[in-house]
Amino acid sequence: MWGSSYAVTKTAYSFVPPMHVVWWRMIVALIAFVPVILVARRVNRASPMIQYQAGDWRWLGLLVLCIPCLYFTFEGFAISFTTSSQAGVVTAVMPLIVAVTAWVVLHERPMRLTLIAAVVSVIGVAVLSLAGHSQADASNPALGNLLELGAMLTATGSTLAIKRLSARYSPLLLTGLQMAAGTVFFAPMALLSGRVDVRDVPVGDWLAIAYLGVGCGLGAFALYNSALQLMPASRAALAMNAIPVVALMIGWLGMGESMTPVQAVACVVIIGVVLAAQVVIKS
Repeated sequence: MWGSSYAVTKTAYSFVPPMHVVWWRMIVALIAFVPVILVARRVNRASPMIQYQAGDWRWLGLLVLCIPCLYFTFEGFAISFTTSSQAGVVTAVMPLIVAVTAWVVLHERPMRLTLIAAVVSVIGVAVLSLAGHSQADASNPALGNLLELGAMLTATGSTLAIKRLSARYSPLLLTGLQMAAGTVFFAPMALLSGRVDVRDVPVGDWLAIAYLGVGCGLGAFALYNSALQLMPASRAALAMNAIPVVALMIGWLGMGESMTPVQAVACVVIIGVVLAAQVVIKS
């Protein structure tokens, strides 16, 4: 679902400004969250959804600051400057960033080869950005890829926060908190970015926003937050490795996006070192 979000987001941007898309998808996700949490609570009444401890507010604050506030601000503009396939490949660095930060914060010590892979992957991202060229739907690939890298850093902060909280908080409830915070945070940003007449928004854009809210928002985040409750953060983040593959396939096959030979080599390098790091971390 996350891999497909890049292409779907660019579709929504064809008529609706980025901050409106982000705000509306948060509203859709929050509306969808209400019946889901009611059903989940009815099915699992014996298990408490919140076990607050002193100081949790710091981790909860970090969670909503990183995702959705900073993450979707970075990503919302990144997709307007770069192609969906390039943005998807940039996400390949996140598992490596999580592995390093989890070592420091959660004491999940990575092997030396993992750190080497992180450095090589960042270099690959730099090459990918510098080799980008302007297209009709990608006016500044270097800036867009840099913003996407910022989104991955904030996603890492959110991952660490969820890992610290998931033992005492329902992952689904944490997801709802993220969607509620995003609805409030992006409201003024959307309103300040200009007026949009909802009656003029094409049906296809509404369908894209609905998918972003329910599938890429509530669904994907709830599943990822649940995974963090069940396994180490560094291993859960490895699922992000599927994002570049999905984004590339959709970008190339579905949207006709192009890549230079240098970018293709950079993609191979990034995905290669990420796969190598996956083997190292699992071993």
